Amino acid sequence: MDTSTEPLTNVLRAKSKQALLLWLDGFREACCLHRVVVLCLRSKKLLIRTGQCFLLNGFIFLGSIFVLKSFVLPTLLWILPDQCSQFSSQELCSGGSILKLYSFLRLGLIQLLYVFWFYPLYTFSLILSTIWYNDIAKYGFAAMGISGHTVLEPSKQNETSQNIKPERHTGLGGVVIGISEQVYSMLLLTFFFIEVYATGFIPYIGKAVNFLLLSWMYAYYCFEYKWNFSEVGLDKRLDFFESNWPFFAGFGSPCVLAIFFFSPLVSYGVMAILFPLFVLTATGSGGEEVVSAKRRRWKGAGLWRLPIFYVADTLSMEVLSFFSFDSPQVQDSKAL
Repeated sequence: MDTSTEPLTNVLRAKSKQALLLWLDGFREACCLHRVVVLCLRSKKLLIRTGQCFLLNGFIFLGSIFVLKSFVLPTLLWILPDQCSQFSSQELCSGGSILKLYSFLRLGLIQLLYVFWFYPLYTFSLILSTIWYNDIAKYGFAAMGISGHTVLEPSKQNETSQNIKPERHTGLGGVVIGISEQVYSMLLLTFFFIEVYATGFIPYIGKAVNFLLLSWMYAYYCFEYKWNFSEVGLDKRLDFFESNWPFFAGFGSPCVLAIFFFSPLVSYGVMAILFPLFVLTATGSGGEEVVSAKRRRWKGAGLWRLPIFYVADTLSMEVLSFFSFDSPQVQDSKAL
């Protein structure tokens, strides 16, 4: 019995070591923020767009939250106190009705601030930042001076290099494939976001699972810009991502650590500042080469592919089949 379990133990130990090394590689790649400075020095457009992102989300959005907590709330508590000791006459505090009225007024004024300032500012920031993130990734990709396509090694070692070159279809078939990929990608990431949100409510282990899934989600978002400009197919992205899941868990960890312990609005503001930095770090990183070098060193005996997007993929396919859409893979086969 000992001899039968010993090989399995050795395999698990080897796989755990590989996962840890890849996680550390991903974490180290994400922390190479000096690449942002280098890219901004190369491109004036990138520097301006990144500065605008900092101004909107850092100075205006987070600054508004700071003003609310540091000045507005203390002023409201001074004008509308919440303790009887703050009243000049104790007769005003008898029965507690005045405290309830002041509490109601404070909450009402704060809600008005949120409704007429913070929520519109949040919506405006979200829309504008989404547009700016794409510009930042585009300018960063141009500043890298990358020509050609990014090659992602497949998870199956018997695939030849011809199978991993980008395949771009022209004409009507190419348009259909492009649209189907965009629809499928949007559904996939939407369902995955819902899955990430739902895991936060799981007792005991929910926070840990939520942290891991958030790390993967932000890592995928960061590299997706680079893969889009490199014309990497969606199926190849998902295969590479799920086959090298420890690397991307490590890459997304610093991003999640920076926001995990804040309130939702503050977390959004911090993320809106940091996200373009990690997008540029992913654009300037050699993450694909690091992973490929590790796989060659291990002589193909890498980690198993982890179906991270299985639930999101299943739900997306159900929605597409309901509306009689074909998956990108089916569309691709038809075009061929």
